[in-house]
Amino acid sequence: MVTVSSRPPTSTRPAATPAGLFARIVLQALTAVVAGYLSMGVVAAPGLWAAGAADLPGGFTAVLAAVVVMASGGEVELSGDAGALAGTRAQLTAMPLTVTLVGALVTGYFFLRPLRHHAVTGARELLLRAGAVVVLWLIALAGISALARHDFRIVLGGQETEDPLMDLFGDLLDSVNPTVGFRTALGPTLLHGLLWILGVLLVALLVSRRTPLPSRLVRYQEPVRPVARAMLLLLLAYVLVGLVVGLVVAATRGHPADTFAVLLLGLPNIAWVALGVGIGGSWEGRAEGPFGLPVPQVLDAVLRDGSGGAPELSTIDLSSLAAQDGRAWWLLPVAAVLVLAAAFAAAVRSPARTRPWQHSLRLGVAFALTMLVAAPVTLVEARFGLSVLGIGELDSLGGQVLLRPHVWAIAGFALLWGLVLGLLGGLLASRVRRKGEVEPPAHREDGAGPPGPPTAP
Repeated sequence: MVTVSSRPPTSTRPAATPAGLFARIVLQALTAVVAGYLSMGVVAAPGLWAAGAADLPGGFTAVLAAVVVMASGGEVELSGDAGALAGTRAQLTAMPLTVTLVGALVTGYFFLRPLRHHAVTGARELLLRAGAVVVLWLIALAGISALARHDFRIVLGGQETEDPLMDLFGDLLDSVNPTVGFRTALGPTLLHGLLWILGVLLVALLVSRRTPLPSRLVRYQEPVRPVARAMLLLLLAYVLVGLVVGLVVAATRGHPADTFAVLLLGLPNIAWVALGVGIGGSWEGRAEGPFGLPVPQVLDAVLRDGSGGAPELSTIDLSSLAAQDGRAWWLLPVAAVLVLAAAFAAAVRSPARTRPWQHSLRLGVAFALTMLVAAPVTLVEARFGLSVLGIGELDSLGGQVLLRPHVWAIAGFALLWGLVLGLLGGLLASRVRRKGEVEPPAHREDGAGPPGPPTAP
């Protein structure tokens, strides 16, 4: 006799225990952290090599660690020592944004990867995953910060310079072994690193199309995710354009090592300045001394011109760049095309019921917020000075570089551009079949199409 049971077969796979789930989440978080830091190191190392850091006496590993720390939002302090004969002043504030961008993309990808097949993500699980990544990221950042410290000896004697102080005191300073070094400020580094990793995880959730959100946040998915993803694509498009231009420059104008150093360390620093200038924004800055920014020649010329609004600073905008090179005016149409493309992409990804004025408002706000984040990270402040017996700084060894954005003005222009091009993008997208639309039945002349509505007798 055969007995047939109506109960569905039970799964033989054991349910995951809380301890097993926690262990799996921690392992996946560790994978994201390791992949993020490893990708940053892989990009920074050849960039530093191209910049000549491999020739530093025993300091390449420390410099590499310092670059990764700065790319993660950390703070590296410069210091100098020349005994009682001389005093030094040094300052460095900058982010190598190529390294930052690669690390953020890789970390965000591996953070979201375990969630892509989930139908629903619980708030507790999402917080647990984010918390695990944050804790492991900060632990790793503290370890890398311990490696980011080194001192270099300054050799002055035996060099003929135009500075009489250098010639007079060079041999004397060599006798006291003047040095310059760098250290990581652990407290500010961990604080800024915390804000950095939280921002990366938040942006990853905002731009993802497939990662489910907790039920309480689902209602924000449609109005936020399309424009957030469009803004990420806009920033990446500028980086891609800058990469193409950089490769052409490396192939045609010589000094390929210097160009590759810029591409691998600071490409978004230049590309996002081009975006801000293209929409009407401006920066202020100055470059003096024997060193400067690794930037295009036209920008370096403006920084050294000193003809800006303030007596000691230059203004970097479309007009000042075009005064040095007329091709700078191309930044305006390039910005118009790429921002409009981002607006169209956001509108196409939005539900069909979204009205053009809603696209306009959403893109305006999203573009303004994007520039409020992208513009400040292009800030560069660097200064080094060596004074002898309190007489004054040696011009041959001192200098400063400054590049500071007018953040709120840039955000204001971004808001206006987003409102106008968001409206235009919404109108263009209305001609394209989009999410939520039902295609009308096709009409066939042979009468074989679907029947129409009944007619009255």
